[in-house]
This record gives sequence, C-alpha cells and structure tokens, in this order.
Amino acid sequence: MSEFNNVTIVKAANVYFDGKVTSRTVILDDGSKVTLGIMLPGTYEFGTDGPEIMEILSGDLNVKLPGTEVWQEIKGTGTFNVPGNAKFTVEVLNVTDYCCSYSTK
Repeated sequence: MSEFNNVTIVKAANVYFDGKVTSRTVILDDGSKVTLGIMLPGTYEFGTDGPEIMEILSGDLNVKLPGTEVWQEIKGTGTFNVPGNAKFTVEVLNVTDYCCSYSTK
C-alpha cells in the first residue's frame, strides 16, 4: 500500500537516538497504528512491546533479528518481522525511509 486514507496523525514526533531516528504516528481508520519515519546512518537497538512489521521504503541497512547472529541485508526496499517483547539491531548505511506496523492482537 503506497498511501493511507482516512487517518489521524499525531502531531508530536517520536525522536530517538539524539534525533537520528524520527517517526510520526498514524492511526488508521480501523484503529490500528503505524509509524512513518527516517533513520540516519548509525547502529541502533530497538525494543518491541508487541509484534512489529518493518517495511523499508528506501535505504540500505543490515538488521539482526532476535535469536540470530546473522545480519540480514536490505538494499532499497524490504520487509522484516519482529516478535513482541524482543530487541533487534539495525545498522543503517544511508538515510532510510520506513513504515512500522504494530499488531493489534
């Protein structure tokens, strides 16, 4: 999906890692939540509360998912799933545009 319709946007930005990772929260018509953001080059560890789907819209990064020591490479576009109550690490190689979807289940 390249756009969202009939949404509510939270005006305040989510700012992490001294401004190197930012996002905006979008509440969809069905009540589910996504964030749209940008990550600048660097290495970042994130924690999840519930399951997440990370869609990389553009950029280059490596991701190390929970339970593995293998880095997954994403060049341009790609998607990865992160379980709930977990930590994952991304190594962002250039400016990366992303959409993160949060499970409501």
